Amino acid sequence: MTGLDESARRALAWPGTPLKPVEDCTPEEARRQYLDRFADKQWPLEGVGEVLERQAGGIRLKVWRGRHAPRGRQPALLYLHGGGWVIGAPETHEDICRNLANAAGAVVVSPDYRLAPEHPFPAAIDDCVGALIWMNEQAGALGIDPTRILIAGDSAGGNLAAVVALLARDGTLPAVIGQVLIYPVTDQRQTSESYYRYAQDFGLTAKGMRWFRDHYIPEGAGGVDWRASPLLAASLKGVATAFLVLAGHDVLFDEGHAYARRLEAEASCTCRIWPGQIHGFVSMGRAIPEAREALDAIVAAWRRMDPAFGP
Repeated sequence: MTGLDESARRALAWPGTPLKPVEDCTPEEARRQYLDRFADKQWPLEGVGEVLERQAGGIRLKVWRGRHAPRGRQPALLYLHGGGWVIGAPETHEDICRNLANAAGAVVVSPDYRLAPEHPFPAAIDDCVGALIWMNEQAGALGIDPTRILIAGDSAGGNLAAVVALLARDGTLPAVIGQVLIYPVTDQRQTSESYYRYAQDFGLTAKGMRWFRDHYIPEGAGGVDWRASPLLAASLKGVATAFLVLAGHDVLFDEGHAYARRLEAEASCTCRIWPGQIHGFVSMGRAIPEAREALDAIVAAWRRMDPAFGP
C-alpha cells in the first residue's frame, strides 16, 4: 500500500468487527450493516440552525439550514448521498451536509432517493430530478434563492449529480450554478486501470463496485447509456462549472480523472486530488483529517461559482 497517507492506513485498520464484503451480502444485509456502522469514522454531528423533513412526490427530503443562514434568499445545495445506488440515506451523509450548511451559511437538501435493486436505473435519477424541481418550486418556503442552487454528491451520488447537471444544461430542468463531484462514478464499464491497481485492500473493491452496478443497471443494459455513465455523454459543452474531489488510491480514480479532463476541455472544471487517500475519505473525518481539507476546498469552490457570496 505504498503511497497511502497514514490517516488512510488508520481508517483501513479501524478497530471493530470487520465488515462483511458487500459483494457477499444481500442488499438488505448490506443496508443493515451500513446503517449500523456508517458513523464509526465520522465527526460528531455539528449543530445547525434548523432541521426539517419534507415529502415530494413520495420521496422524503431532509433539509438543514446552517447556523448563520437567516431566512431569505440564501444559497442552497442539493446533496445526493453515496452508497452505490443500493445503500445509504440522507442520514449516512448528514455530517457532510451539516458541515457544508454551516460553512457556507446555506440551506442543504438531500433526497432519500429510491434504491436498487427494487428500483433500478433510472429511478434514482428521476427522484433527484424531482428534488431539484421541488427546491425551485419551494424556494420561498425554504428561504433560498432558486438562482443560487449548487448540486453535489459523492460516489454514486456524484454520478447522479453529474447526470442531473447535464440534464439541467439541456434545459429540461432548472439551472444549477455549479456541480461538486466527490470521487464520482462516471463509467459503468469498469475497465479503467485503477480498477486493477486498487482492486482490493483499499476499502471499496472492484468486486464491490461490480455488485453495486449489477444491482443498479438492468441486466443487458451494459452501462453505456450516458445517464448511467456520464463520461460517455456526446458533449459536456455548456454544463455547469465543476469541482472534482478525487482520492488517489481508489478504483474510481481513473474515470473521475478522465471526466475532469473532459470537463476542462469542454466546459469549466477544477480538480483536486488527494493522492494518498482512499474512496470515501470525506466521510471519515474522525479518522482522516484530510476530510476537513476537502470540505474547506469544496466551500471555497462553491464561493467561486456563486458571485453573490461576495468577497
